Amino acid sequence: MAHSLELSAAALGPVTAEEAHILEKLDWERLPRHIAVIMDGNGRWAQKRHLPRVAGHRAGTQSARTTIETCARLKVEALTLYAFSVENWRRPKAEIEFLMQLLREYLRKEMPLIQRNNIRMKFLGRPDELPEGVQKDTREAMEATARNTGMVLSIALNYGGRAEIVDAMNAILAERNGNGAGAAVTEEQLSRHLYTANLPDPDLLIRTSGEMRVSNFLLWQIAYAEIFVTETLWPDFNRARLLEALVDFQGRERRYGGIDAPKTAVR
Repeated sequence: MAHSLELSAAALGPVTAEEAHILEKLDWERLPRHIAVIMDGNGRWAQKRHLPRVAGHRAGTQSARTTIETCARLKVEALTLYAFSVENWRRPKAEIEFLMQLLREYLRKEMPLIQRNNIRMKFLGRPDELPEGVQKDTREAMEATARNTGMVLSIALNYGGRAEIVDAMNAILAERNGNGAGAAVTEEQLSRHLYTANLPDPDLLIRTSGEMRVSNFLLWQIAYAEIFVTETLWPDFNRARLLEALVDFQGRERRYGGIDAPKTAVR
């Protein structure tokens, strides 16, 4: 207990009584390498408070900031946040424009925190379909953090899991250019052409707001991820809730499709 609290003080800074209680249960040697998060519930959070949906999106940026900084300080290798899906283009135009502007504002405002925590940024999805200003800001964010050596923060933007697999297959076909056209595509080849190439697959997928679906997110990569669903709406997802998810993850038995050998009875 004392060792865990010493580590938390060094890595996380001041903690609340609730966080300290959760940290007592956390094994710092068994944290997931890659955490993926479906940030859901912004609209419902705003609706409960009789606010416009955009207020929920803005409130959710604080939860993103907390999650990013906490994971970086815990030395998690990779964090992927689902920000905007290919299906989200069906939302009202005004909401889409607000989300794009909010993203640009967030990148400018949070870059000092990103740099201070030695975070390298990536963006997953189809960038060519994004507004030019967003494309420019995301390119600049990747360039500005390219030499950082800490956690890789991936923002899934104009992203779809099925679209990613289609793009990977098309990239393989273009690479072959008629050579070896009859050869079977392997899992390893496909993985090398995914947006997440060179990243470990997620160990833990967190979904807020209680919805029990993966919403076309990292369909290939989460094949063996542990899934943690919380009723907490994204704007209310604070550091304590993240730590709870990590403790829950450590309580899972991960067999990757196999089974443990039966234990021999002691005579």
